[in-house]
Amino acid sequence: MSEKPLRLLGGLSAHQFMRDYWQKKPLLIRQAIPGFQSLISADELAGLSLEEEVESRLVIEHGEHPWELRRGPFDETTYQKLPERDWTLLVQAVDQWVPEVAELIEDFRFLPNWRIDDVMISYAAPGGGVGPHYDNYDVFLLQAQGRRRWCLGQSCDSDSPLIDHGDLRILAEFQGTDEWILEPGDMLYLPPRLAHFGTAEDECMTYSLGFRAPSAAEVLTHFTDFLSEFLPDEERYGDPDLMPVDDPYQIQLDSIKRLKNLIDEHMGDERLLLTWFGQFMTEPRYPEQVVGLDLEESEFVQTLNDGAVLTRNSFSRMAWSETDIGLLLFASGQSRLLPLHLRDLLKLICSANALHAENLRNWLSDEDACTLLLELLKQGSLEFADE
Repeated sequence: MSEKPLRLLGGLSAHQFMRDYWQKKPLLIRQAIPGFQSLISADELAGLSLEEEVESRLVIEHGEHPWELRRGPFDETTYQKLPERDWTLLVQAVDQWVPEVAELIEDFRFLPNWRIDDVMISYAAPGGGVGPHYDNYDVFLLQAQGRRRWCLGQSCDSDSPLIDHGDLRILAEFQGTDEWILEPGDMLYLPPRLAHFGTAEDECMTYSLGFRAPSAAEVLTHFTDFLSEFLPDEERYGDPDLMPVDDPYQIQLDSIKRLKNLIDEHMGDERLLLTWFGQFMTEPRYPEQVVGLDLEESEFVQTLNDGAVLTRNSFSRMAWSETDIGLLLFASGQSRLLPLHLRDLLKLICSANALHAENLRNWLSDEDACTLLLELLKQGSLEFADE
């Protein structure tokens, strides 16, 4: 599959794209999805922004303060009072609310699913944009309606100067290098930390497929918190090889080596690191939407045999891995150690659009399999299709 030319990547194979472009340089792909039309209308997107549970923002350019940020939820009067141009609505994680948008991710299965964050959709009135900025993650920008002008600039980092704004990270300097106008079906890939600036030529909608990229600070903070749960209080710094010192106020390098060995002993535990990482990367964006259903196992199996269909909760995240002691399934921020014979079931759970008596035929008589499926239902990572 990785060597097959993909229209989505402009005729490149997945292997060529990952080797030459991924996290290295931008790629403009004309008609990545020929004839693409937005899977949601502008009115429907605005409707989502009225909902309490949905993350949404408005960026408006006007007056002496050209970049105003408003956070949703909004109400209908908000849109009645907006100017005719120079504003943008951004709605986060639309794929988790609209199944048709979630299906778009299927085209990107050459990338690890656990790396994908969400599909944000923006609607912009003519002239609308969010200012020159950069992201610390990869992003695919798919034009869905109208035309947007994209200007690319310099590579940035935390030292890149920003304008003085309490809500938006807008670059104070933008050194333009390339400029393109994207039309529906065109797509632009941008690696992390590349300055870019999009402006709507007319009414337009853009889909942004972003990726999860935890910072080193997040990794160290969250992993050490996780690790501390497994360390007994008596696990402490020790120095049984300590020799008499000449200066009692000096911290000797030998002390730092002992401290480093203490840290390395625990930070280097790959099994614990994998367990934490899998849980961290599958934490749902909206955990309150992952609600379980309490059911007895006999009733659960009978329900499936009667024709019920299980689907993954659109708000849940799943991944799996294999260790020296068995399989690990990560679902909605939790992990489960499972026997090796469930490998094919794990793949099915993570990838299938639906689970039912037909594709679960070989598993409904397996006690471990039924227990797992029921646990995922009770957790809320799986749900019945009619729920």
